[in-house]
Amino acid sequence: MIRVEHQALQRFATQLLQAGGVPPQEAQIVAQSLVEANLCGHDSHGVMRIPYYLEEIGQGNVRPGAPLEVFLDRPEAVAADAHWGLGQVQARRLMQMLIQRTQEHAVCVGTLVHCAHIGRLGEYCQMATQQGRVAMVVANTHGATRRVAPPGGTAPRLGTNPIAFGIPTSGEPILLDFGTSATAEGKVRLRRIAGQECPPGWLLDPHGQPTTDPNVLYGDPPGTILPMGGPGQTYKGFGLALVVEVLAGALSGGVTSRPQPPNQKGNCVFMLVLNPQHLGRGQNHFAAEVGQLVEFVRDCPRAPGVEQILLPGDPERLTRQKRLQEGVPFDPGNWQALLQLAQRLGVEPPQGG
Repeated sequence: MIRVEHQALQRFATQLLQAGGVPPQEAQIVAQSLVEANLCGHDSHGVMRIPYYLEEIGQGNVRPGAPLEVFLDRPEAVAADAHWGLGQVQARRLMQMLIQRTQEHAVCVGTLVHCAHIGRLGEYCQMATQQGRVAMVVANTHGATRRVAPPGGTAPRLGTNPIAFGIPTSGEPILLDFGTSATAEGKVRLRRIAGQECPPGWLLDPHGQPTTDPNVLYGDPPGTILPMGGPGQTYKGFGLALVVEVLAGALSGGVTSRPQPPNQKGNCVFMLVLNPQHLGRGQNHFAAEVGQLVEFVRDCPRAPGVEQILLPGDPERLTRQKRLQEGVPFDPGNWQALLQLAQRLGVEPPQGG
């Protein structure tokens, strides 16, 4: 296992993006987003994405420097076209707009279409919680990348369609961020690049039979990722994915999954931001209730061997603390892919990597 200090990794990521045609300021934003995903343990949304991002830029499918065009503008709702700009850049712009508008309004909804991959959804929910807001963010695959079959099906119909929530507390925020499938597609891609098998319960082959071979997902015909939920419960995950598809794809003015997918891959995005100050009995009541709820849950009697009760967001924070001290780990296959890209672009890799 290779470990890289996080600041050195961020410099390396920024340099790779700039060498691939991304303007400096946008390169810093995307690199920071990817490295933060690595620090939090979401390696599927970390710097392993850079070769794919630069490939899409090289093909003209992603356009660094693209403007965010608002085509519907109301006090409580914003609909924007990202013009295939870098997802982390455009999504941050939209979330900042929604946070600003909820200074005076209880709620503001925002959507994005024609947006490149926005990365880890919890990042945007955390932006909202830092300003005392409650947030929900969902995204589909812009009708393009299908990975998940409905229960009983053998062909993919939906993407992994993630959903995230952020709730401010007096301490660390509650951050719930998960895909509606058994695993993120990026985790399968990580295993494929590393030459490793996937755990049982992630994948089905084109005949609907269980498999641990990550290559099956990308075959012709393709395999599928199981919906979230476990044996007999996958209808729950697929049902959530279907709702995300509607919120992100239809309400945004974008597209949903269809027989003939669009050529460009990316995200349609739905964001909801709430200001507790303008709802119910106001901010003080909200904070008091959330505070006592968190304390009550954490104080639950623990089963033998359990050291602490973890709330959503805690595992990521614990992983982040560890990786800040020890460095970000990479398997040899995924690290070699970055080194090959660096050599092609003339970028010096970090020492020790």
